[in-house]
Amino acid sequence: MLTNLKLMAAKTVFICSDCGAHYPKWTGQCPECGQWNTLAESQLQAEPKSSGSKRRFTEFVEPQKIQLLADVQPSKSLRVGTGQQELDRVLGGGLVAGSVVLLGGDPGIGKSTLLLQALAAISANLSVLYVSGEESVEQIAIRAKRLNISGDRIQIIADNLLERTLKACQSNNPQVLVIDSIQTFYSESFQSAPGSVTQVRETAAAFVRLAKQTGCIVLLIGHVTKDGLLAGPRILEHMVDTVLYFEGDRSSSFRLIRGIKNRFGAVNEIGVFAMTDQGLKQVSNPSAMFISRQSDPVPGSIVLAAMEGSRPLLVEVQALADKSQLANPRRLTVGLEATRLAMILAVLHRHAGCPLYDHDVFVNVIGGVKIQEPAADLAIAIAILSSYQNLTLPSKLAVFGEIGLTGEIRPVQKGQERIKEANKLGFDQILIPNANYIKKSKYAQKMISIKHISEIPTLLREL
Repeated sequence: MLTNLKLMAAKTVFICSDCGAHYPKWTGQCPECGQWNTLAESQLQAEPKSSGSKRRFTEFVEPQKIQLLADVQPSKSLRVGTGQQELDRVLGGGLVAGSVVLLGGDPGIGKSTLLLQALAAISANLSVLYVSGEESVEQIAIRAKRLNISGDRIQIIADNLLERTLKACQSNNPQVLVIDSIQTFYSESFQSAPGSVTQVRETAAAFVRLAKQTGCIVLLIGHVTKDGLLAGPRILEHMVDTVLYFEGDRSSSFRLIRGIKNRFGAVNEIGVFAMTDQGLKQVSNPSAMFISRQSDPVPGSIVLAAMEGSRPLLVEVQALADKSQLANPRRLTVGLEATRLAMILAVLHRHAGCPLYDHDVFVNVIGGVKIQEPAADLAIAIAILSSYQNLTLPSKLAVFGEIGLTGEIRPVQKGQERIKEANKLGFDQILIPNANYIKKSKYAQKMISIKHISEIPTLLREL
């Protein structure tokens, strides 16, 4: 009896909250992922040793049939539309049967609202089940009423116990399952609290198995940390098929949904929504929204023709260069990489004769968009020089191009799509790298090519 109690006693381990690795004792740094102060104490229930035969476990496992890859015929799975074209764009055309989608975002950004609106459209053709571990069914009904969703075909339960939820799925056989949120679910098989590394990993694995075995589409809502990353072990993103981030500024009504991982489509696609009193509304022409500029041209403002996934997007880039009163001038960016700003300032000083070592430099992308591609280099440099020299730029001028460390303006991908988007919105001038120049263009705007950053100061005076 005492022996059995010892075998079933809880075992103390330390689990890394970032990668999920287990260790018998605490250390300041996780040896697996290298992160500091991520090990947390947890209790694991030890399994009693079996008293049966000590045969190897492989004797009890049914071997899988080995096939040639050429003999495998993939099934033609149809995609399920969500009723939201912007969401379908990010998903690669819609939801795929048996897929698991993880949607993360800040609290109150609109994750539950988005999926509830999507379920209203999906429920017309498929059976759906909404499982809430954070809200009661009455709270969900209040939101549905505000969004003018009848909910005649949407099944809901309020529960956060894994075993009960799986039984509900077994009895109802939903074709689409929403879990809100994965961090609130727990299993009775583990003693750790909901939201811990063990609970998040094991409950997510159970829902992934459910999706693969039954073909059910599983949509998981996930919390994010203060750093903007999905809470829980990193393995959570590896387990699912698609990872989406819902972004937006609380002070703005606009929301962006971005694809970070997608096994069934392209990544880095974005969808644009506007939050209203009746829920999320799709923005069909986001370029027009992000370039709502002042009527009169002002120094330090330029329009960038960027690419987000396969979508061309025009955004306004603003810069301010001001004489600094500090020993170390400030360099601040919003929506851009600070490291690229430091590089561009060094190139401007070396190759364009623009000393900004005693100036504070601030660069901002209007509308809360995050631009990470190097094609924004030329727009940043022109905006900074425009502010530094107090020169206004034409309001209908768009630019794109990458800047090398030697000052050359390098070509970028999908130049034709950028030029076409600028032409569609009425931009009559576009400044582009010389390698992207088109001699006989079918577009109406004037194309200005540039080879080196040293040409910019003279070019700004001529525009």
